[in-house]
Amino acid sequence: MSRLDALRLRARLNALLRDFFAARGVLEVETPVMSRAGNTDPNIASFALQFGGRTDGAPRTRWLRTSAEYPMKRLLAAGVGDCYELGRVFRDGEAGGRHNPEFTMLEWYRVGWMLEPLIDETAALVQAALALVGREATLRKLSYRDVYREALGLDPMTASMAELQSAFAGQVDPEGLTRDDWLDLLMTHHIQPSFAPGQLLAMHDYPASQCALAKVVRRDDVDVAERFELYLGPLELANGYHELTDAGEQRARFARDHAVRDARGAVLPPVDEALLGALADGLPDCSGVALGVDRLLMAMLGSNAIADVLAFDFAHA
Repeated sequence: MSRLDALRLRARLNALLRDFFAARGVLEVETPVMSRAGNTDPNIASFALQFGGRTDGAPRTRWLRTSAEYPMKRLLAAGVGDCYELGRVFRDGEAGGRHNPEFTMLEWYRVGWMLEPLIDETAALVQAALALVGREATLRKLSYRDVYREALGLDPMTASMAELQSAFAGQVDPEGLTRDDWLDLLMTHHIQPSFAPGQLLAMHDYPASQCALAKVVRRDDVDVAERFELYLGPLELANGYHELTDAGEQRARFARDHAVRDARGAVLPPVDEALLGALADGLPDCSGVALGVDRLLMAMLGSNAIADVLAFDFAHA
């Protein structure tokens, strides 16, 4: 398929996404691309820019969003209800075969929902998109724990560091690697490449240490983060949470992020006080998910290169 054909397919996909949510009564919203706050996640780098106009004492430094999550949660706290946004997001340092520093993200929130119906809705959306190109995919749901047990014969929740290291068949410098780093290496190098093509895998109930902005609950003998990731074959498409609503816990997580960043000598983006204020005012119980639209287009076309689905990638922008 030519690049122009890919752009036409993107337009059809965008129309499908909007029709999908309109039929379900989910409101489309637009939120700021620039913010006073950045993303504190130690594994995500934000772009910063300087505003040259009048600020009336406000910070000149503004941060390009890495997702629409924070402002959308402010809208949820204000009572907007079920909502979605389809728009551009920006991440510094991410350029390559499957990454572009600016890309399109679809993000939506369902008030009063747990993860199970959101997983089903996310899969239904992806299946509808695949149907545009005459493709199908079945859905399988499996816990993070069972994925590792099935693929490697070890329990990721209780295995020792030595067991995780020995399960990794490859050369890597172990200096400074944490338990979660080893789990990620096992996923990306040994588990994810073996995911069945033509299958949607919803992997849920992650280790509590990987909670990000998800609630943590007790499952049997371990604490788990109520989150899921959706894969089509080996390609990760979406990441969803049963959203954290506790402002105090969210502030503590921001502080932990800053501590990790500080130890690495990384930039410390300002904490989003507006989000914390919205959580304190009362974020309704909800679940949300972010889906990479460019990744979905790549999956629809069977491409491994994000440049194939962009008008102009980073090298040609």
